[in-house]
Amino acid sequence: MDRIALTAGALYVIVLLRAGGTFAVGWLAGAGARRSRFAGRISSAKFLRAERAIQRWGAPVVAVSFLTVGFQTAANFLAGSMRMPLPRYLPALFVGGAAWALIYATVGLSVLEVLGRLFAEQTALGVSAVAILLLSVCGVVVYRRRGAARPSGETVTDES
Repeated sequence: MDRIALTAGALYVIVLLRAGGTFAVGWLAGAGARRSRFAGRISSAKFLRAERAIQRWGAPVVAVSFLTVGFQTAANFLAGSMRMPLPRYLPALFVGGAAWALIYATVGLSVLEVLGRLFAEQTALGVSAVAILLLSVCGVVVYRRRGAARPSGETVTDES
């Protein structure tokens, strides 16, 4: 249990620094954009409505983003660039970061432990499991990219 608590504590510090830093970079980027030639574009009524919505309702999105893969950086950057107030952002950061740290400290450590045992006891099976996992991930990425590259009205036909 001590190992899980220590790992969760370390991961919590890491996620607070990383996500908080991303928020700060977003805040600075948004401030820079407001002083640039894009200032006219980002002061439109539609953009200001979106900014107000994120400032008011973005905290739950930030908190839940920590349970996703690949979305949390975008959510924290967007919260910063859209000037989400710190009293709304910080609780979302603390709650979401705690959930992320606990999940990775428990599930992540368990997976690493299982893989470590597998490699130590049955190396060939461990290598095979990792290879299958990597090939599966690559297959999903290729499938998604091909689907995204295809125009929506185009169908696939075999003309050989």
